[in-house]
Amino acid sequence: MAGENGLTYAAAGVDIDAGNAMVEAIKPLVRSTRRPGADAEIGGFGGLFDLKAAGFSDPILVAANDGVGTKVKIAIETGRHDTIGIDLVAMCVNDIVVQGAEPLFFLDYYATGKLVPGVGAAIVTGIAEGCRQAGCALIGGETAEMPGLYDGSDYDLAGFAVGAAERGALLPADGIAPGDLVLGLPSSGVHSNGFSLVRRIVSASGLPWDAPAPFAPGRSLGEALLTPTRIYVRPLLAALRATGRGAIKALAHITGGGFPDNLPRVLPEAVGIALDLDAVAVPPVFGWLARTGGVAVPEMLRTFNCGIGMVVVVAPERIEAVEAALRAAGEAPVRLGTVTPRGEAPVSFAGRLGL
Repeated sequence: MAGENGLTYAAAGVDIDAGNAMVEAIKPLVRSTRRPGADAEIGGFGGLFDLKAAGFSDPILVAANDGVGTKVKIAIETGRHDTIGIDLVAMCVNDIVVQGAEPLFFLDYYATGKLVPGVGAAIVTGIAEGCRQAGCALIGGETAEMPGLYDGSDYDLAGFAVGAAERGALLPADGIAPGDLVLGLPSSGVHSNGFSLVRRIVSASGLPWDAPAPFAPGRSLGEALLTPTRIYVRPLLAALRATGRGAIKALAHITGGGFPDNLPRVLPEAVGIALDLDAVAVPPVFGWLARTGGVAVPEMLRTFNCGIGMVVVVAPERIEAVEAALRAAGEAPVRLGTVTPRGEAPVSFAGRLGL
């Protein structure tokens, strides 16, 4: 038997009481994400969801997981932790809705070197806000304190979301063909991709995180770059329901890889997409990144969303109905291009990116 001076888990750097206190602190945040099918309570060994109570009769489940990448490092270095959870949810639920599915529930994984009072709760504040924006329930998660693996109070996040669609309603739909039209939905900025390059550019600029953002008057550089990823779930689901099957043929979430890598993921092999870059209203942050980092246009297009966070492929005879439904849901769609026969590259560009 160990003596009074024997080692304890707390002495090894893991504070079980701090973890339990965090769970109690976030329970009201979790409850705020309740929805039909889930009571959004945590503390058990698993989360439950009732598909029948959610209104599904013959559902196909759709799952996605993701993280926030090195954008987390900016949150850590600026001490701003209350929006990074929105990014975490967005990166998962946007990948679910593009398949025509409704996100239903979400779980998070928060790993850190040391639990710091208030930081974990601030992160979950953002996660809960993201879940409310997406209409999904936060039904569980895991907090792991791992001294020695993470430096000090550094942390990382991962998210896991599950959604559902009725059988036969999944996207991309059959019949994507030359002549279909392509819409773009604006992004809020950099979203959550390319931040290893963003951080390298900021370092080269010599600006501290609390310096005025050159591209966002009235905001600090760190605050502006932490602008959370847009969640497109509600407007897209509203448009899908309002226009019926066959109007929206495909959706593509523009994440890492930009247009060249993400659009082919939803296209049949025989077709491509021709995009008009003149139609893209590029947010000022991308111009600053390109100029400060000397980043060429092709690299910008493959690293960042450049102002378009979601692409919608629409049957030409239904374009006005889809645009009206998106506008009614609060979106501002722009016509980006057309589906074409496949050329040398699946995605071709005309016009000039306004950096």
